[in-house]
Amino acid sequence: MSTIAELTVPANEFALWQTLEAVGDLAVEIERVVAYDPDHVMPYVWFAGDESTLAEVDDLLEDDSSVEDCELLTDLDDERLYRLNWVDNVTVMIHLLTEEKATVLDASVEGRRWRFRVLFPERESLSSTYEFATDQGLTIEIQKIHRMEDDRHGQYGLTDAQYETLVEALERGYYQIPRDMDMENLSDELDIAHQALSERLRRAHRSLVEEAIDIGTDDAGNG
Repeated sequence: MSTIAELTVPANEFALWQTLEAVGDLAVEIERVVAYDPDHVMPYVWFAGDESTLAEVDDLLEDDSSVEDCELLTDLDDERLYRLNWVDNVTVMIHLLTEEKATVLDASVEGRRWRFRVLFPERESLSSTYEFATDQGLTIEIQKIHRMEDDRHGQYGLTDAQYETLVEALERGYYQIPRDMDMENLSDELDIAHQALSERLRRAHRSLVEEAIDIGTDDAGNG
């Protein structure tokens, strides 16, 4: 069964550590691409910050030991898009994470750690990658795991019943302002008790909120 895992790696073991150490408030996010030269991983990188912070980025990237060379592609005042060629050590780290035919869906920096969202073809692939990467000396932490069940909503932690109830509630106007249907009428339409509907919606909302604000699940940290 396919699995999406959210992994973190210290920046000093991966990339841009010197740049991140030099500036206090810099957001970094990889621009996702459908396809690119396989010898060039994560080539497009967004940097966001205030004007004074971004003014330093050019020089910082030139001196960053994880960057072989860089080119500024877009300057949007508070955001800049660069094309980066990484040194071999960074490329090796990416290959460690994708050794088991995994795909990096997105990557960004939080504080002094890189966060990766990686799709694995099966749960065993995640376990193998974790063991292989740690054996190679990479400090990798698993923050969250989504099991991709028969339907895509499984990645958000929703059961089939919760997903179907949310769809019905949305289509029947429960979430409209003002509401086209209240809880009592919705429970009648779905033929379930008012209390059961209330609890199901609360659990579904909790799952969605946990995903949105990323507070973790019971699977977090398990290798």
